[in-house]
Amino acid sequence: MEIKTISVTYHRKFNLGDYESLELGCSLWAQIDPEEDAEGATQFLYMQAKASVKEAAMPLIKTSAYQMNKYKQTAKQNTKDDLENF
Repeated sequence: MEIKTISVTYHRKFNLGDYESLELGCSLWAQIDPEEDAEGATQFLYMQAKASVKEAAMPLIKTSAYQMNKYKQTAKQNTKDDLENF
């Protein structure tokens, strides 16, 4: 089977506290040639979509008291930065 088009969708829901949430998502499409690596192209699209959602979410996370409290609690437990790992 020949793959001509690849589609990747990435969604993430953020709890803002007080019964509020926000869902961000990104869908990317790419056309590939028969000699291109479909698996590699899919991985690339996934990473691009995830980075796009992260970029859009960072201002929200930094201004949300609930998300920042959640981050501070997690940071105490882990030595890694959860915002970087997303």
